[in-house]
Amino acid sequence: MKEQQYKQMSEYFGKTKQRSTTVKALHDILPVIMMVFYPVQLIYLFVTTGFNNEVFLKATFVPLFVLIFVTVLRYIVNAKRPYEVYDYAPVVSKKTKGKSFPSRHTASAFIIAMAFLYIQTSLGVIMLCLATVIAITRVLSGVHFVRDVIGGALISILIGTVCFFLI
Repeated sequence: MKEQQYKQMSEYFGKTKQRSTTVKALHDILPVIMMVFYPVQLIYLFVTTGFNNEVFLKATFVPLFVLIFVTVLRYIVNAKRPYEVYDYAPVVSKKTKGKSFPSRHTASAFIIAMAFLYIQTSLGVIMLCLATVIAITRVLSGVHFVRDVIGGALISILIGTVCFFLI
């Protein structure tokens, strides 16, 4: 997307209370939903399979690795956010400078969805859909470039595929 598209999108969603409230709610609530289901799944795995089970260990440590990897990568790259580059007010008030690539929310959502996919396919597909909506809301809210969310999603899908399904 280009500068004018980001500004128009921010203006469109910020123009009415209903639109801005919807984007803000999705931006804030969807990651929380993901973060509630994930520990519940880990607790369920722990209770049913135990601590030393390979599925439990992968579902715990692969997302942790991705979180650390993406956090370090964001620090190294330190890419500016759309509202910094194009000087506009995002729909979701954010004061963070830099650290835009890759989107940590998107990467976290996708690696958690990959863990769910590894554990239970139908629930994993639902979580992948939720992760996709989280990625979209990061762009719609004006806090990430499209490349940021695609980068976060690809990192998680690649690492998730290797760690959950190939190793």
